[in-house]
Amino acid sequence: MSVVYNVFVAIHLLGMAAIVGGYFAVLAEPRVSEVMVWGARVQFLTGLIIVGLGEGALDKDYNHTKIAVKLVLSLAVVALAEIGRGKQKRGEGNPNLAHAAGGLAIVAALVAALWT
Repeated sequence: MSVVYNVFVAIHLLGMAAIVGGYFAVLAEPRVSEVMVWGARVQFLTGLIIVGLGEGALDKDYNHTKIAVKLVLSLAVVALAEIGRGKQKRGEGNPNLAHAAGGLAIVAALVAALWT
């Protein structure tokens, strides 16, 4: 089961790379790219799977406050990315949504790395 867990951790990191990398790629002309949207979706789903597998099958002891903060940040990133991409498709683009989604994704990565 730990192999499956580690595969989902790797996918989770790739999702983070897609959001943050996608954000940095469009900084010259801020917009929410499709890569950012899919990265946000992947981050959210794999985060839930990782915590579920860790708690249920691997008896990991998580800091639930940290997990809750990351869950709220992840939901906000997904919402901002989805709304921003939808508005762009309708021709109502708002570059602030790209900055908000990218910035919150960076904050979530910092929370994951620095909160012990």
